Amino acid sequence: MEDEDHIRKMISYALAMAGFEAEGFMDGEAFWQGLEAHWPALILLDIMLPGEDGLSILKRLRQSEKYAKIPVILLTAKGTEYDRINGLDLGADDYITKPFSVMEAISRIKAVLRRSGQEPRQTAEIQINGLRLHKDRRTVHAGDREITLTYKEFELLQYLMVNEDIVLSRDKLLEQIWGFDYNGESRTVDMHIKSLRQKLGDSGSIIKTVRNIGYKASGGSEVKS
Repeated sequence: MEDEDHIRKMISYALAMAGFEAEGFMDGEAFWQGLEAHWPALILLDIMLPGEDGLSILKRLRQSEKYAKIPVILLTAKGTEYDRINGLDLGADDYITKPFSVMEAISRIKAVLRRSGQEPRQTAEIQINGLRLHKDRRTVHAGDREITLTYKEFELLQYLMVNEDIVLSRDKLLEQIWGFDYNGESRTVDMHIKSLRQKLGDSGSIIKTVRNIGYKASGGSEVKS
């Protein structure tokens, strides 16, 4: 749970790329509602939140018979020894201080999950309508045919497939695949989508154009509105 939108999206994307399913919440109210709907293997919890702060949420979790054993990693800009000790004393399993490395955060998450015995099975292969993408091997197959993609084409296809049925704007795709500092135009995305569709052949139909917005990967029909 993280109130800063860009950090929340960055962490969710990194977790998805690492093979995990993640859901982000910006405040305590949304978090508690989400917790009732989905049981998490781990909670990444920012201390500084609007409304109910992270330490209060952690305390409630640890006092709850239902949720007490869910592993919690605290995420915060506060870096003093007191803050770390306070969070750990309240029952946090680990502590990450901003700014942080995404790779380090993923490693810490995996370590806590291993220690708790709750590490979920990760899915290395994604499939949509017979198109198979293997994250670790960096391979793409349509039926028995292996498709050769450039680095960026693979990253773009992977991001679309990981976020199946989610509409992604061109700006969002530029930000995630080409980076925050990329100075190119949105046409860069269109050119790579065109190339992907050509290389994928019939399987390229999973990439849907969402008019005036961007693209999504889906097994359904084209979005025209």
